[in-house]
Amino acid sequence: MALLINEECTACGVCEPECPNEAITEGDPIYVIDPDKCTECVGAFDEPQCASVCPVDSCVPDPAHEESKEDLLKKYRELHPE
Repeated sequence: MALLINEECTACGVCEPECPNEAITEGDPIYVIDPDKCTECVGAFDEPQCASVCPVDSCVPDPAHEESKEDLLKKYRELHPE
């Protein structure tokens, strides 16, 4: 499933440059993850990079966008064609 940034976000911005899919953008007042671009870093890394750098653990699974690992990998490959 895609991740989302919850209300615990402090808008520090450390997550945005870590996303290999450019799925994170600055929102108002907190950062936002585009579920159409989020692959939980499947295809790029072993774990979601935004979650690994977030100082307040605000990058969490988005229950509205459940996807299998295979679906996430397919989305990653579509976003990054070889």
